[in-house]
Amino acid sequence: MTLIRWNPIRDVVVRHPVTDIASEFVSMQKEIDRMFGLFRGGSRDEGTSTGVLPAVDVVERDSDFVVNLEIPGVAKEDVKITVQENVLTVKGEKKFETEKEGETYHRVERSYGAFQRSFTLPATVKSDLIEASHTNGILHIVLPKQEKAKPKEIEVKLK
Repeated sequence: MTLIRWNPIRDVVVRHPVTDIASEFVSMQKEIDRMFGLFRGGSRDEGTSTGVLPAVDVVERDSDFVVNLEIPGVAKEDVKITVQENVLTVKGEKKFETEKEGETYHRVERSYGAFQRSFTLPATVKSDLIEASHTNGILHIVLPKQEKAKPKEIEVKLK
């Protein structure tokens, strides 16, 4: 059985053939945005958080790849990095701060919970030399390339 959110205003308003189509497209766009927001770890409704999905930047340099994950509020002890069968996996958990005596939370918008991100590594990465560091809420993972993967510059000779 599928549940459909009831919108009393939409069901009572007199229909107009031209503006009705436009309003349906607008409501459809809002619903699509809401669903993608849920997928990215956004909020379901006002004030209810769904989880953590850290933003990631992957940068390729001459000698290595660098993966930067935004994980503010996550202690380094709560992060686990593994490499198995050329797949880099980062797991962790952002723990909820417990209420203290004399404090009452009226609104909680920050995301809490477990997260996991996985990346398929190119065959050119030296998985035994991967290094990771945690600075100011950013997890930096350096993936060194093999020597043969580095670009070789060839000088062009004029005759």
